Amino acid sequence: MKSVSPQGCLRGFAVGVLLVAGVLDVLSTGGAGRSVWPVTIVLLAAFAAVLWPAARRPAWLGPEIRTAVPAVLSGLYTAGTLLTGRTAPFGPGEVVALLCLLFVAVRHCPPHRAAGCALLDAVALLATPLRTGRSVPDDTFGFIAVGLLLVGVVAGLAGYLRSLDYRRAVAVGETRRTERLAIAADLHDFVAHHVTGILVQTQVARMMAADRPAELDPVLAGIERAATEALASMRRTVGVLRDTGAESGGHRPVGDLAAVAELADRFPAPGQKVVLDRAPALSDAEVPHEVQAAAFRVVQEALTNVRRHAADAAEIRVGLRRARGGLEVTVSDDGRGGSRLPDAAHGGGFGLVGLAERVTALGGTLHAGRRTGPGWEVRAVFPLGEG
Repeated sequence: MKSVSPQGCLRGFAVGVLLVAGVLDVLSTGGAGRSVWPVTIVLLAAFAAVLWPAARRPAWLGPEIRTAVPAVLSGLYTAGTLLTGRTAPFGPGEVVALLCLLFVAVRHCPPHRAAGCALLDAVALLATPLRTGRSVPDDTFGFIAVGLLLVGVVAGLAGYLRSLDYRRAVAVGETRRTERLAIAADLHDFVAHHVTGILVQTQVARMMAADRPAELDPVLAGIERAATEALASMRRTVGVLRDTGAESGGHRPVGDLAAVAELADRFPAPGQKVVLDRAPALSDAEVPHEVQAAAFRVVQEALTNVRRHAADAAEIRVGLRRARGGLEVTVSDDGRGGSRLPDAAHGGGFGLVGLAERVTALGGTLHAGRRTGPGWEVRAVFPLGEG
């Protein structure tokens, strides 16, 4: 039986409340002897704007259209009652829907249109009591005062959440930039390793050219192989380095598959066990250096997240094997989310963003999520095609 998340239950409850409030609006309008079509049209437009699933929403139905059109229809309904001298009640369904659209306008509309859309929703909401035909000093004034308070609270909350979204986007961008600079440092190490080998073998070839020319072929073959690997390393990683002009720091050590085993040996805390499952047929020679470094970073970040978020895990399994024509790296645990670390030590949540940047730069894929049983799993697959 499929379980329902608390978020799903809360969303379903909110939808039910909104629909019931809309039905009350229609019933109160009909009970007052007024035509229900105007309020029905306003409610249908507002509910469609609020409840239309994002995955099925057409491209043209952006936040500006969703927030402006229902507000304009509500304003026209109010203006029509004033011009014709007829009265009409207003109900909670339209009020709640306009507040929801005000929230959407402030949080999701483009910056140059957010204020205009929010103002339309606020004015439409505050104007609804005018349909009753009562004088301002009566109940209408009290509703407008309460409406101003609600508008301020909703707009303030939406603005705060929008600022959090912006700060997170900036942090994600900075994390990706930092990861690209780290990849640049790795690229320097990869190429330096190969070029150093080329230099040494070239010196040997020059010494052998005079007295042992028959033995030059293996040396020249080694030079060719090292040059090919250096070019392959650059081709795989340089595409992600879009930012230029950054100054490099000190030497940054690069991990490899052998370092993964050392990392797994050093990681366990008391009561924990790390099992390294490395395919016997997987050799370091067939895995490019930049892929080994990325695999090491995947394992390092995944183990760090286990320590931060699943310190109650008893067994952590690290897998290195061939899969789908590439290298598959997996880290899984059986923890249930217990952590002995303080909240300040849990990190900013951007480690996986940097990993995704590095893995996709090498043509691979990264997946992180809950397992079918208890625990969490991180899986990365790197292609191992010929350079």
